[in-house]
Amino acid sequence: MTVKPGESMGQKFSRWIGQWGVFFRGFVEHPRMVGSIIPSSHFTINKMLAPVKWDECRLFVEYGPGVGTFCGPVLDRLRHDGTLLVIDTNPLFIDYLNRTISDSRFTAVLGSAENVDQIIRKHGHDHADYVLSGLPFSTLPAGVGPAIAKATYDVLRPGGAFLVYQFSAAARDFMAKHFNRIDQGYEPLNILPCKLFWGWKDEAA
Repeated sequence: MTVKPGESMGQKFSRWIGQWGVFFRGFVEHPRMVGSIIPSSHFTINKMLAPVKWDECRLFVEYGPGVGTFCGPVLDRLRHDGTLLVIDTNPLFIDYLNRTISDSRFTAVLGSAENVDQIIRKHGHDHADYVLSGLPFSTLPAGVGPAIAKATYDVLRPGGAFLVYQFSAAARDFMAKHFNRIDQGYEPLNILPCKLFWGWKDEAA
């Protein structure tokens, strides 16, 4: 938890409880679309974002942001003229993020990751530099995982990457059909320990 300017420890704790409550409710209502009942650890966040070349990133997209566990760290690293665009199918999370994140570089969209190309074009972009996903590929409805992997590959610029953190290797199987290079990692200091994947789009694509 981070303390906002002028915020007491009591206010900080209340904010954290509120955030956790929203996350838990989202998991209970849509368990197949939320990867975990517990937000990712800062160890996972730092390791997942480490390969990003932030000075080259104008559009960073996130699927399934939940209550914004990654949003703050991404905005902290993102260039001043960059954009963080997050996509979620759960209106509870989109409403929460719009109420709690005031950064002008941030946009939250209610929609499906399968439609990422249409969504980013609607917001004035023709490609994404990086796409992050914590969606539970192993429990998504049939056909959705492969569709998301293809849509993500198509929307990335050459040299960009699809960043995925999962509890299973299902996402890698879908990614491998499009990404020739997939780097892999593992973060034990997370509840649960998770697998990390970075799928890189060929420069010549």
